[in-house]
Formats: sequence, C-alpha cells, structure tokens
Amino acid sequence: MIRKGLSIFVIVLCLGVILSGCAQKGVVKEESSAKGGGELQAGKDADKIKEEDLKKDFEKSLVAKRTPGIEGEVHESKMLKDIHFDFDRYNIRPEDAQLLKDNSALLKSNPKMKFQIEGHCDERGTGEYNLALGERRANSVKKYLVSLGIASSRILTISYGEERPLDPGHSEEAWAKNRRALFIVLNK
Repeated sequence: MIRKGLSIFVIVLCLGVILSGCAQKGVVKEESSAKGGGELQAGKDADKIKEEDLKKDFEKSLVAKRTPGIEGEVHESKMLKDIHFDFDRYNIRPEDAQLLKDNSALLKSNPKMKFQIEGHCDERGTGEYNLALGERRANSVKKYLVSLGIASSRILTISYGEERPLDPGHSEEAWAKNRRALFIVLNK
C-alpha cells in the first residue's frame, strides 16, 4: 500500500513538473517570437535607411570627368574604387575582391545607373597585346560583378591598354599603378 501510494505521488509530482515546464516554454516562446519580429523589422528598416544614405552619398560624389565619353558627359566617383592587377594577369586578387564587393553595394543602390569598366595596362608589351590584356581585365571585373548580382546589361567594358597611364613613370611602382580597372558612370 505504501509502495502504491509512493508511486502515485511520484507520478503526480512528475506530471506537475512537466505541466509547469510546458507552460513556461509557451510563454517564453511567445515573448521571443514577438521580440524577434520587432528586431527583424527594426533591422530591415535600418538596412533600408543605410541603403538610402549610401545612395545619396554616392550621387553627391559623382563628378563630371574632364574627358567626355563616346556618348557625352561621364562621371567619376571617389567612392568607386579602382582595382589593380599583377603583372601580365587579369584575375581578381583577394584584396581587390572586397573592393569590388563594396563597389557592387554602391551600384546596387543605384539600379538604373549604367557604368563602364576601363581596363588599363603598364607600358611593357606591344600595343596590341596590352589592348587585349586590358580587355581581359575589364571583362574579368564585369564577370565578377555579375556574379555579385549586378545586371550585365548595366556594364560596358573598354580597354585602353597602355594609352592612358595613371603614372607616366618607368618604374615598377609606376607600372603597378597603371595595371588597373577603373569605373566610369555613364548616366546618373
């Protein structure tokens, strides 16, 4: 009889613990989902504000380039960073991949804007070779940006080979500056 009474007591005690534990979980769940929903909405609002600020800052940074493009006035922005290449290469270096991700965020914030990627080389190599290498560099950047979600139709590419050096010097330092891809905004 004592054994039966002890068994009933243990069962009632276990049920009490289980039921009280379930009630707490339900309350905690409701609070966390309500709180999480608010945080999620606040996060979305903050992202939207950040994107709008980025768009405004980018538009303010656009400056008409001295040399007009084929289709008229073009713009440059110090917010769009040039990337550089190793000698005789057109692959995107890891340190430049982050710059392209930053550039793509700016370009995504202005989805109607078209732009041009200019491929440049240093003075070593023949004119024809450097034009082809500059084109491969510009296309490599375009391909990378497309992989980040930028529409291909927004991107034009051109190669200037060695024709427009950033640094006219004849040293490794000057050549490193000239092996680059430059961003030009075609329409605002």
